[in-house]
Amino acid sequence: MTYNQLKLDNQLCFRLYTAARLITSSYTPYFKKFNITYPQYLVLMLLWEKDNCIISEITERLHLETNTITPLLQRMEKQGLILRQKSEVDNRRRIVSLTSKGKRLEEQMKEIPNCLAREIVDNGMNVEELQNMIPLLDKFILTIKEK
Repeated sequence: MTYNQLKLDNQLCFRLYTAARLITSSYTPYFKKFNITYPQYLVLMLLWEKDNCIISEITERLHLETNTITPLLQRMEKQGLILRQKSEVDNRRRIVSLTSKGKRLEEQMKEIPNCLAREIVDNGMNVEELQNMIPLLDKFILTIKEK
């Protein structure tokens, strides 16, 4: 190989991509019984924190584009998890809110993050290492986002 910087093993981006894919696939078995996907789980978590969000808040918080989030929300609405309604203040805005079914999922899914963390710890990382990753990744995301 001519350029060492082009080796796959020298790429931070490849490690982050791989980690994201592995985490997402690790969640999949937990989501099957609820018939949701990882992106839908992210939307639910956001709405459990703050219900009645406008779509632009969701796209901004999840770092997704409108053309990605719209079909996702449409599927969630068909599943009876959310409602999308026009804002009374501004007809161009849509407000997304949880249905009672979506709200009930919070209680049913509350242990999923702990289950996944236990799996990771059981496979060799300790809790402190996991906790130390969060501020580093936050700083990394902020640095890339400001670019």
